[in-house]
Amino acid sequence: MKYVVDVNGERVTVELDGGTARIGDDVLDVALANAPGTPVRLVRIGEQVHRVVARRGEVRGSWTLDVDGTRVVAEALDERLRAIKDMSAASAAASGPAPLIAPMPGLVVRVAVAVGEEVAAGQGLVVIEAMKMENELRSPSAGLVTAIRAVPGQAVEKGAVLVELGPLAG
Repeated sequence: MKYVVDVNGERVTVELDGGTARIGDDVLDVALANAPGTPVRLVRIGEQVHRVVARRGEVRGSWTLDVDGTRVVAEALDERLRAIKDMSAASAAASGPAPLIAPMPGLVVRVAVAVGEEVAAGQGLVVIEAMKMENELRSPSAGLVTAIRAVPGQAVEKGAVLVELGPLAG
């Protein structure tokens, strides 16, 4: 099965066939095993073994992965769904910067921006503590901070607007 995977703004094609994975010209031996009684999966890639906890995102194919203690947001779709999503995105009108939304309930630890500040796509805006882990939430797009709805020490629910962004001046 062939998947198109987006991780941190980089797109790669991964072809899985039994115990092998092809990424570009590289062919790797892979295996997946459960750690009994836990949500942890042990992923072996060649000689390396990684501890992974995967949580489904709100959108089909989106995942939040904790890989050896590092949080990664990824989207993995098969070729057909990736092509459909890309065509849909190309035909959609640009709607401007999107607000930063809490992806899970948690406690606001820190707000790293101020109203009027210009931010880049992927820039850290707010840190939320959830499940005893601090999670840095990054800007979904470049924009100008127009409002901050998050306050350190505040408990927020999943879906709460934390930071509102407007178009960049100029």
